[in-house]
Amino acid sequence: MIKIGTALFEACEQLERERGISKEILIDSLCDAMVAAYKKHMHIKEATNIEAILDEQSGEIGVFMTKLVVNEVEEEKEGEQISLADAKEIDEDVDLDDEVKIEVTPDQFGRIAAQSAKQVITQRIREAERNLVLAEFMDKKGTLTTGIIQRVENRNVIVNIGKTDAIMPQKEQIPGEFYKSGNRIRVFVLNVKETTRLPQVIVSHAHAEIVRELFELEVPEIEDGIVEIKSISREAGFRTKIAVFSNDPEVDSVGACIGPRGSRIQTIVGELKNEKIDIVRWSEDPVEFIVNALSPARIVSVDILTDDDYSREALVVVPDDQLSLAIGREGQNVRLAHKLTGWKIDIKNVTQMQNAEAAQAEEARNQAYQEETQDDSDVEVEDEIALEIEEEMSEQVFDETEAAPELSVETEESEETEIEEVEAEEKPKAKAKAAPKAKAAPKAKAPAKTAAKPAAKKAPAKAKAEPKAKK
Repeated sequence: MIKIGTALFEACEQLERERGISKEILIDSLCDAMVAAYKKHMHIKEATNIEAILDEQSGEIGVFMTKLVVNEVEEEKEGEQISLADAKEIDEDVDLDDEVKIEVTPDQFGRIAAQSAKQVITQRIREAERNLVLAEFMDKKGTLTTGIIQRVENRNVIVNIGKTDAIMPQKEQIPGEFYKSGNRIRVFVLNVKETTRLPQVIVSHAHAEIVRELFELEVPEIEDGIVEIKSISREAGFRTKIAVFSNDPEVDSVGACIGPRGSRIQTIVGELKNEKIDIVRWSEDPVEFIVNALSPARIVSVDILTDDDYSREALVVVPDDQLSLAIGREGQNVRLAHKLTGWKIDIKNVTQMQNAEAAQAEEARNQAYQEETQDDSDVEVEDEIALEIEEEMSEQVFDETEAAPELSVETEESEETEIEEVEAEEKPKAKAKAAPKAKAAPKAKAPAKTAAKPAAKKAPAKAKAEPKAKK
């Protein structure tokens, strides 16, 4: 056994007070360090029956090997077994199959063994401290805590929040805020990352949940559950909008948050370095909620354009003199209202709306005119097609009519030739009959009658023959 005295126990108690590491963890670490040092000193790689025991009463520590009592020791298990006779020398009350602890503490560990023990103790202390910090701040993740600013390194603010130092990145800082070493600050624990050394805690001074935590601390109705915070939208250092709802009809949600003569809200504003805070009433009706969220601007009308799982859009009309107030500086008011309500808000003044309606009406008239023009053009096209068809049909009829006179002329010419041939044949006969009838004058009427009959029959031929006679 090695005498270590009371200094070790005093050191363990001091570490327990300063870092919160329990005394038992430190003693176990020391025992494990002694076993590791013994194995390294004895060049033993694996041994499950070696342990270190610390006697708090005497302040001594030693390394022991546990062996099983048997009748005869096997050569292969010489380090794990002991004969009954040898065991009786150590303890007379032992029996077969009992376990005996034999002290194997070396007289001198040496420098290498001591260094190995020191490394094991240091590593165990770090692991215990890391696990302790990790367990503590994992529970504090998503909550508000108070810390002290230590220093500023590479635009990152180092904040001491108890047992460890947290990091506040630049994006989690309030723009334009000056962080002075030694000042107390309220921060929001964003995340806890495990590292090889101590866990890295990330905190924020610009998170919207800081406002929620401050209201829960300052407003008892919120802590009791009478007033409920529905949503928060914040642009750190400039402006914050918070929507509240009262579960009790007799309690005014906005008034409870403001407090008597504004005492509660003034405390919160002072904590946030005079950041503007708008408290609005939450409502299930989206129109009313949007109107409240855009305060202090006056609203003429709110039209819901789309409301489904994919998009939620609304059109808000305000008076001409309220447009800049509704939009806010660089669109801040409408942007915060969008984050607060979850609706995409399009703001127009009355004049813009009237112009848009007039343009829409003009477009509708133009579209109607185009449709009518299209219909007229379609009718004209149909008329042109019908006219073309009629012209084609008339051309066909004209061609037929032109062909018909040619056929009639040919027919007349053939008839004339036939008549001339008949007349040529009958002329000698007529001359032969006319001579004797001329001598008998009194009977001249009878031949005239007989001649009249053929003349009546051949009237067309004579009519055509007369011109020839004249010639």
